[in-house]
Amino acid sequence: MKQCVFSRRDMTVEEIKRGFKLNWMNLRDAESGKILWQGAEDLSDSSQEHEARVPKRILKCKSVSREVNFSSVQPIENFHLLQQVIFKGRLIEEWVFQFGFVIPDSTNTWQSTIEAAAESQMLPSSVLSGNIVIETSFFDGDTLINKSRVRIYYV
Repeated sequence: MKQCVFSRRDMTVEEIKRGFKLNWMNLRDAESGKILWQGAEDLSDSSQEHEARVPKRILKCKSVSREVNFSSVQPIENFHLLQQVIFKGRLIEEWVFQFGFVIPDSTNTWQSTIEAAAESQMLPSSVLSGNIVIETSFFDGDTLINKSRVRIYYV
């Protein structure tokens, strides 16, 4: 009988993954502060591709503020995420967001601002809708904790 051996780090990653939850998220026009989209689905669940229906007027914003509320049972030493924008299977944009240390048994709100591309570089919502997937990888240092995929529909 083959015995499975897990390192302490493997167990910690599994513990972090089990204890990590995205409670809610919203997207705002960063200039006006007006909420354009919000959701309470746990988008960190990697077992499925999620969907979000976002107002197409968000594409007219010069910058968008993303506010995320998350909870973690375990401490996370160097929490950050890599967000990739994939259009029809091709990577078109990529951002890294740093959070830092996450206190165990805590709930945190994290706000980031994303600057829009020049209007001349923007594709119309009719072309983007359903063809954009936001792939977010959650890390503790170099260790991947989880990955989620959200398909965006502009309405």
